[in-house]
Amino acid sequence: MIPLDPLPNLIDQVYARILEAISDRTLQPGQRIRQNELADRLGVSRQPVSHALHLLHRQGLVAESGKRGFEVTQLDPARIRQLYEVRGAIDALAARLAAERAASDAAGRARLDAALTAGGHIDRTTTLAELIALDVDFHRAIYQLAGNPAIEETIAPQWPHMRRSMATVLSELDYRSSAWAEHADIAAHILAGNAKAAERTALAHAQTAGRMTEERLRATEAAA
Repeated sequence: MIPLDPLPNLIDQVYARILEAISDRTLQPGQRIRQNELADRLGVSRQPVSHALHLLHRQGLVAESGKRGFEVTQLDPARIRQLYEVRGAIDALAARLAAERAASDAAGRARLDAALTAGGHIDRTTTLAELIALDVDFHRAIYQLAGNPAIEETIAPQWPHMRRSMATVLSELDYRSSAWAEHADIAAHILAGNAKAAERTALAHAQTAGRMTEERLRATEAAA
């Protein structure tokens, strides 16, 4: 039998830090990752960095580059469109179920309201990493209020890619406020118990984000 790894928590922490750096574009698409340099910056040995990079490689977030090296993968506009098509269906279902359960789940309502309130405090100084985290927290609050664990289990493997795509549009100051205005509409319908309106606005929100992301990625490709 293979011996157990003694550093699972450290590997998870290193993985989370690298993922955050990829998501907020501290590590840019196409950028080569030097394991020794990354280990020094994180204050750890190469072992947990190597483990974390191999996890990211399995998820398609980094690719092999040169001898025992990695680089950050490019975002594929077509793949992002496909992910948002699926996410739109999942988010619409989650919003409908959340609206149907809102009256009977006080804790879930409070979680959603807290996530919306936190997002309402963003301004021009809010970092991209913070914006992404707030956005994820809002949608996870809806998934939890929906009361169907399969929803979050289904979307969870795609969150790393979704977080990267969020950075594409959330980096634009104009979209930050409009995204949270859309969040407020979704939450209002959910908390009012209006299942059809919640479903409709959640789907429209995902479709808008997906379209904007694909457009910006294709524009970046054309300009390269």
